[in-house]
Amino acid sequence: MNKSLKFSLTLFASGLALNAGSIELGYMNSPVYAAEQEDHGEENVVEMTAAQRRANGVVTALVARQKLVETIDAPGEVTLNQYATSQVTPRITAQVVARHVRMGDTVRKGQPIITLTSVEMAEAQGELILAENEWKRTSRLGRDVVSEQRFIEAQVAAQQARAKVLAYGMTENGLVKFSKNGSALAAIGQFDLVAPQDGTIINDNFIVGQFIEPGDLLFEVSDERKIWVEAKLSPDKASNIEIGSLAWISEDGNRTAGQVVQVFHQVDEVTRTLAVRVQVDNEADDFHPGEFVDVAISTGESVPTIAVPNQAIVLMAGKQVVFKVEGNELHPTPIVVGATLGDWTSVLSGVSLDDEIVIKNAFLVKSLILKSEMGEGHGH
Repeated sequence: MNKSLKFSLTLFASGLALNAGSIELGYMNSPVYAAEQEDHGEENVVEMTAAQRRANGVVTALVARQKLVETIDAPGEVTLNQYATSQVTPRITAQVVARHVRMGDTVRKGQPIITLTSVEMAEAQGELILAENEWKRTSRLGRDVVSEQRFIEAQVAAQQARAKVLAYGMTENGLVKFSKNGSALAAIGQFDLVAPQDGTIINDNFIVGQFIEPGDLLFEVSDERKIWVEAKLSPDKASNIEIGSLAWISEDGNRTAGQVVQVFHQVDEVTRTLAVRVQVDNEADDFHPGEFVDVAISTGESVPTIAVPNQAIVLMAGKQVVFKVEGNELHPTPIVVGATLGDWTSVLSGVSLDDEIVIKNAFLVKSLILKSEMGEGHGH
């Protein structure tokens, strides 16, 4: 005889539920009760209406053919996108007068970020004032009054003086303002360095008052919207990777898509591996240089096959099962699985195309069945 066991389970749920191809967003503020569960022969069936499934976060979808992507898994490290990173360094010996940005600040190209002062710049600024004043006088007199040689010498001297202060680090805008002033009192050796690109300040290892030598790193600016991940692969595996291949970066259970942009040609002397560089969209600022992640890189696509999401499969009584939807009933259905590639597993038998199955929160359905079996075992 078939026995029926009724029980209730208070569940609170909210979120995104996909049911037979449709998406609904609902927030439940009141308790939701799982429906009746019955024992049909040896099969436990969970009864749950579509509304209850949505409320409990049980997502269903139709079984379909999938192109399973073969992947190579490897450890990876997040690094700066070196093609979108710049360093700010002085070209002459100078002292830091003031900083205008700090680490973590977002800057725009051409934005003043530090003020320096230098004896060499003061001398160059003085030479510029003298050369420009001489050129102004000479040009006013004109070639009819002064000799051709003096005219050209004055012009060249002014151009060289301008080129010198620019070479020392003064910006074009700074030069224009300085020339407009034209006063000898302006030759104090101060000048600004500006951001060479849009981005975020990721390094600013200096203090105000510090003396800086040419080439010393003041700031590092990087556009972190597109970041790199370097995966380490054995040379034989790296040979199967093509530029443009899809890749997935996993961190704390979250997966982000990326694309292979470079494959190194030099084997690391220590690890004997080849690096594969993956570019990842980082608009949400999820990744930061130095983090270790897991990388899966595609090597091609298989023939379309019937497959289900990995999270749709649960283990019950030593068998792999999915929960097939028939009306308001969720039936545990044993399946024979094939290869697992990425987030999908091929199914050799047990389900057919267009069968509706649970693809999310299958463990909740399993727990309801197990709870009913424990209740029966204890005679409740």
